[in-house]
Amino acid sequence: MADSFVLIDGNETRSVEATVAGGQARLSPEALERGLGWTLKDEGLCQGPVCIPLRDREAWIDASGIELQGLARALDRPLALDLEERAAALGISAGERARQLASLEAPDFELPDLEGRLHRLSEHRGKKVLLIVYASW
Repeated sequence: MADSFVLIDGNETRSVEATVAGGQARLSPEALERGLGWTLKDEGLCQGPVCIPLRDREAWIDASGIELQGLARALDRPLALDLEERAAALGISAGERARQLASLEAPDFELPDLEGRLHRLSEHRGKKVLLIVYASW
């Protein structure tokens, strides 16, 4: 029986239907497409014109759906999975992290100053920026 399951992918959080049993979470092909934008085809997992061939397809895809941990391995993405809370978060792939690090460009973010005005890092591209971070713990 499929239950509501929270799937976090980057900045996107979606509620999809998933079957949780035997220490695994399985998404139907429809939930996979709605939640992550991937379509299951004969040639593999496809997103637009890009398809990833699937090794050991039978090991993690069956009539009850696509096993989420196998999917994460196929996409080369880390997965944080909490079956009791019915939630999972997919991180970015090692290849994507390496590309971002090689670019030497920090990802954009937005934070308020002490007066509450919002500032984006991208507003300061090409300038030297000093960030001071404090945590009480």
